[in-house]
Amino acid sequence: MLTLSQAFTLAPAFNAGLLLSLSLIMALGPQNAHVLRMGLRGQHVWLTIGLCLLSDMLLIGLSVLGLAQLGGLSDTIKNALVGGGILFLLVYGAQAFARFRTGAATSLPQTHASDDTVMTRRQAALAALAFSWLNPHVWLDTAVLLGTASLAWGQPGNAVFGLGAATGSVIWFGGLGLGMLCLGTRLRQPGVWRALDGLVALMMWGTALVLGLGLLGL
Repeated sequence: MLTLSQAFTLAPAFNAGLLLSLSLIMALGPQNAHVLRMGLRGQHVWLTIGLCLLSDMLLIGLSVLGLAQLGGLSDTIKNALVGGGILFLLVYGAQAFARFRTGAATSLPQTHASDDTVMTRRQAALAALAFSWLNPHVWLDTAVLLGTASLAWGQPGNAVFGLGAATGSVIWFGGLGLGMLCLGTRLRQPGVWRALDGLVALMMWGTALVLGLGLLGL
């Protein structure tokens, strides 16, 4: 069991994992668009959210524990991976900020008459799993970037980082489900997603700064 002093020492790793996970998952990728579409159609919402959340947590665990094996390699390789993650965060953050600054329309899920077909639970489950495991955005964000960023915290900090990232998934998908339940179609307003873009940019740049300071030993 962790002592109180150890918990305080590892808190920054948890917070970094939480913030990076939230900043990545807030971006409206195919997985989030599918969840929103199911919510707007009122079909198997919690089944879809549950499977997407479980998939995210499994991918986080696999990436953090798998890339932890790289900790025994040279610092050059480790620093190169973290540096690549920093570059990705800076570029991704700049893209989110550009959308926020210009008010560019975000690709929100739409409902059409052809979407009214009722899906069975099996069809909904397969769709959720496909959007989670066959989605390159999920693999890039969850399995690659989060796993790479966890290397900066060493051991056992990487496991605490992964726990923070998993907590971010719980907060996002749980909040998304409750938001659809309470707000309904108002979540489709572009202003909501523009505000999220601004928050995503700040969180990504902040995470890049923390990782950069870590590389410099500051």
